[in-house]
Amino acid sequence: MASGIRDKVAIIGMGCSKFGERWDVGAEGLIVEAFQEAIADAGIEKKDIQAAWFGVCFEEVNVGKGSPTLGVTLQLPHIPISRVENFCATGTEAFRAACYAVASGAYDICLAQGVEKLKDTGYGGLPSWGASAGTLNWQFSPNATAPGLFAQLASAYAAKFKVSKDDVKRAIAHVSWKSHQNGALNPKAHLRKAVSMDAILASPIIAWPLGLFDCCGVSDGSACAIVTTPEIAKKMGKKEKDIITVKASQLAVSSGYEGSFNEWDGDHFVTTDKCSTAAYKEAGIKDPKEEISCMELHDCFSITELVTYEDLHISERGKAWKDALDGMYDLKGGKVPAQVDGGLKCFGHPIGASGLRMLYEMYLQLQGRAGERQVENPRLGLTHNLGGFPHKNVCAISIIGKYKK
Repeated sequence: MASGIRDKVAIIGMGCSKFGERWDVGAEGLIVEAFQEAIADAGIEKKDIQAAWFGVCFEEVNVGKGSPTLGVTLQLPHIPISRVENFCATGTEAFRAACYAVASGAYDICLAQGVEKLKDTGYGGLPSWGASAGTLNWQFSPNATAPGLFAQLASAYAAKFKVSKDDVKRAIAHVSWKSHQNGALNPKAHLRKAVSMDAILASPIIAWPLGLFDCCGVSDGSACAIVTTPEIAKKMGKKEKDIITVKASQLAVSSGYEGSFNEWDGDHFVTTDKCSTAAYKEAGIKDPKEEISCMELHDCFSITELVTYEDLHISERGKAWKDALDGMYDLKGGKVPAQVDGGLKCFGHPIGASGLRMLYEMYLQLQGRAGERQVENPRLGLTHNLGGFPHKNVCAISIIGKYKK
């Protein structure tokens, strides 16, 4: 009987580059920056890594279609390397593959690395995402924009739960406000300036009700993880109390239900609802509101984070907007702090790197190394990625925590 990978995989090292408009380096430089931190953290040598997974989304305008870029850049010793891509879940997909390789017993130590260099392409998150995606947009959705599609999510949510326009706007603004407060504390974030609620509410509308500060930016970045088994980690000298293990790694992909049947009201993400349920089962979590200590959610737009509170079964249906305004997800005084590093809102979204960047923050939090943004006595950290469109998407959820035999 399938039992999942809970506590079968330990994270022994993680690294993250500075995110932002990194005109100073190419994708290769970002890869090295993150990897050097990770391998020093793990206390191993490159020869100890037996296999790697490399996450990149827009390969044609970035590092190419294959995996040699990672091997050549890091001068890895002729090991198997696979390039993976799964929309915005790409970084988490690389991590998931490395974890499953270790859990299966195929390898002892594996690397998951994600990178994206978007600023050099002129990518702005609007139609014609770059040279590789022009045809897709012209043929499939010539008038669709990401802000427009996710703004529809906000309108559907307000209509479904009879929330006033003012309340929806204030709740979304609070989500953005708290993320900027957190990002100001993070030296690796792209945007490090706290923004007032008044400024957020007064910002130009991109697609109602999403204003300028409710949309994540475009940036460059890389992050990576080195994983092994808890037994090997202990043999390496890692103290059992300090070992961080994977409690769950789940993926859910749209079946066509959302876009093909009237039962879906467009007010939430079916994949996140299903994926979180599976992740909690794998991790042995009964009450996520009480057991999840902090989390990093896919806030490509602040409304996405808001509805995800409900899809994760932490806020009740139709109540997330109230919980947000009440500070449930704030770093200071919040029940379940979200975007404790600033989120996509402050890091931007270099697609191949985002999932691993989220895990990097949860890893630091669980080890008590998050500095000014440290959550008190965290037990479990959750990360959530959402890629694609509201009606056709992929959701990835990872849960990590202290090792238990």
